[in-house]
This record gives sequence, structure tokens and C-alpha cells, in this order.
Amino acid sequence: MLLRHGQTVWSESGQHTGRTNIPLTAVGEQQARDAGVRLREAFPGGFEEGCVFASPLRRAQQTARLAGFAEPQTLDGIAEWDYGRAEGRTRKQVSEASGFDWDVWRDGPRSLTPALEGDWVETLPGGEQVPVHAGPGETLEEAAARARGAIDRVMPLLHDGHNVLLVAHAHILRILTSQWLDVDPHFARMLRLDTAHYSVLSVYKGDNVIERWNA
Repeated sequence: MLLRHGQTVWSESGQHTGRTNIPLTAVGEQQARDAGVRLREAFPGGFEEGCVFASPLRRAQQTARLAGFAEPQTLDGIAEWDYGRAEGRTRKQVSEASGFDWDVWRDGPRSLTPALEGDWVETLPGGEQVPVHAGPGETLEEAAARARGAIDRVMPLLHDGHNVLLVAHAHILRILTSQWLDVDPHFARMLRLDTAHYSVLSVYKGDNVIERWNA
């Protein structure tokens, strides 16, 4: 089971939120609680101890706990795609600064001008200040390799018959799904995953499949 974190101010503004550690909004907090209700309705047996994992980033950790999973294990492999030079900026801002119509799936962070690299402090609407780091970023292939590592990490649990929940972010969960299906990671761009929605990956007649999506 894959659960995307709830709403943040940047998920609403369209700013690329890779490793910047921003919190959920009040709406996002309620979305996380509601997602927990839907998951318990869909999986009344719940998840056994040691079978819930969350990205190290604050928004995912908050979502896991608000959804009712008090002590998720931290799994670095499902941290969000490192957008590098696009971090904290919208696609329009990135395109204007770089002089071409940039697309994260097609071009990746490292196609952007190094002039966009830097560190600054962003003040959120509620007044909280968060540090932002825009470095070179990682390629789609590097993010996919991390996702494969995360799958390998939980496979022993799956083989033993346990349900596993991963609480993370839109892009990395979509990329992870492509790796579950053993297809090119660019396929992930075709998968829409909304805030605080969950998806189910499983095995059907020997094949890794998508059982449910964006529920």
C-alpha cells in the first residue's frame, strides 16, 4: 500500500518540493486523518508491527502518525525525488530562468542552469521559516534505483505474507510503482496520485500489478 502525504502550501502552489522539510497545512492534517479512516475500512486487519514505513521528511511522518500509525519506520529510499535546481520553484519559474520549456520527467533537474543552485530560507504563510537547498539534484534513473532499493527492503515482509504500507510523496511513489511493474520509470508520469490518496500494488497470477490506484 502506498499513501501520499497530505496537502502542503507548496503542493497547492505548484512549487517543487523535494527535500525541503515543510509541514502539512491544516487541510493536509485532516486529509491524513481521513486517509487513515479509508485505509482501515479497506484493510480492517491493519498492518502488523514493523510493516509501516515513512519517508524521513516531515510531511510524510506527520501523515503516517495522523493516519493512525504512531511509530512508522523511517525508510530513506522513499524520500521524494531530489529536484535540485528546481527546488522551491514552479515549473513556470524554472522554465523562465532556464530559457526553455522545462519538464521534470523529460529533462530532469540537471538540465537546468547551475545559476539556480543555492540556499535560502523560505517563510511559509504561517510564519514558519524553513531552509531550502537547491543543488544538482538527482536523475530519474537515480530516483528509480532508490525506489528499487526500497522495494528490496520490504520484499521479505511481503514474501512472509504481510501487508506493507509506505507513506511518502507523489513522484517517488509513482516511480516506485514503475519499478514494481518492471517498466521504464518514465511511465510514472502517467500515474496521477493526489494528496492523501492511497494505492495498492500486488501480485496477480505471478505478475506484479496495480490493484487499486488513487483511492
